[in-house]
Amino acid sequence: MQLDKFIPPYAKGLYAVCHFGIWMLSVKEVLSKDQVGKKVGVRGWIYRTRSSGGIVFAVLRDSTGLVQVTVKKGSVPDADFESATKAGIESSVEIEGEVAEDKRAPGGYEVRASKFTLVGSSEAFPITEYQSTELLLDLRHLWIRSREQTAVTKIKAALVRGGREWFHENGYTEVNPPIVTGVCPEDSTTLFQLKYFDRIAYLSQSAQFYLESLIYSLDKVYAITPSFRAEKSRTPRHLAEYWHMEMEAAWVDNEGNMKVQEELVSAMVGNAVAECSEELKLLKRDPASLKKIEPPFERMKYEEAMDYLQKKGHSVSWGSDLGAVEERTLTTDKEVPVFVINYPKELKPFYMKENPEDQRTYKNSDLLAPEGFGEIIGGSERETDNALIIERLRDKGEGLDNYQWYLDLRKYGSVPHSGFGLGIERIVTWVCKLEHIRDAIPYPRTVARVYP
Repeated sequence: MQLDKFIPPYAKGLYAVCHFGIWMLSVKEVLSKDQVGKKVGVRGWIYRTRSSGGIVFAVLRDSTGLVQVTVKKGSVPDADFESATKAGIESSVEIEGEVAEDKRAPGGYEVRASKFTLVGSSEAFPITEYQSTELLLDLRHLWIRSREQTAVTKIKAALVRGGREWFHENGYTEVNPPIVTGVCPEDSTTLFQLKYFDRIAYLSQSAQFYLESLIYSLDKVYAITPSFRAEKSRTPRHLAEYWHMEMEAAWVDNEGNMKVQEELVSAMVGNAVAECSEELKLLKRDPASLKKIEPPFERMKYEEAMDYLQKKGHSVSWGSDLGAVEERTLTTDKEVPVFVINYPKELKPFYMKENPEDQRTYKNSDLLAPEGFGEIIGGSERETDNALIIERLRDKGEGLDNYQWYLDLRKYGSVPHSGFGLGIERIVTWVCKLEHIRDAIPYPRTVARVYP
């Protein structure tokens, strides 16, 4: 039997469940002119509440929004009215009632209750309007209920979904590289070491090497995994644990790699705008500004960046790395991300391809977000010459034993290939206009925090 035909059109959303003859709707579904005069059910948590004589005004929240509920004495059973007067902030409740239009209410509509059920009472909620950052971090398990954190999480999901869809539509295969590893693709001083049975292993900094191994069978691959960096950085853009979207592709040079990045980022941002315009507005981000994120993105050579920074008064020269201050200067006035390309070899890892046009540099790029938000992607064409890789590893003082399997990839049918790593929390920080990257993840792990 096809049950859909028995469900009214207004009750076909995620929350639409028939509960003792009443359709339980999401808040978003209730906030509609089509619902006016209809009896519905809605459930969620008390966002704020006040009472005035014989009436309780409660604003209810769920994951989709806020709606005002009015509970009048005499319009509900006495026990229900007593429950409504006692239900504090964050109490979970179920409401039945009629939807009415009210311009003064959040969203312009309210539910006039005929039944009020207190499902889970709440003690005095420890988070009030003005709290210190440290307290909010200590109470992160409660603060993630806030509308702002909910919006960030939804936007993040939309960004990742947009990325996955782009990869799928362009012939990439999602794979699952290991998190426990014995190799170091980046800086060995920032590895988290652990005892792995009877030997030493590390938490992954990057899935790159494992993704490279898979291009020989799958051509184009990507992964979304946690990465770990034991950096003692206390900056607004560093986390010790973050989520990494990484890709490797055979037969792709550095220019092709940048084209992938700009198309991917545009698709991710476009999906966030399409799915989460209201959440973006809640965070004071104008969705229209993000519609400008379309390829191609500007390419700026490293040496051009140095010249520009010097003219802006920065004390930099050839070989200077770009920190947060320099990246901010380069991008504050930009509306679209910009690539900085061809960094000096001494600033980047050993696996990058030498630039034949300037042997001091690699064929690589960092993608900087506009508006001063800094680097969101680092990528390069990969070196295919084993002799050069071995020389660079030895120069770094690295032993070759743990890299033998990686060197094998060049022995048996190597091809030109490229890849990159995108920091998901960094792109979230930019898109959501967050002041600190810690708010781009539910439970931030930093040099100072592992609780809760």
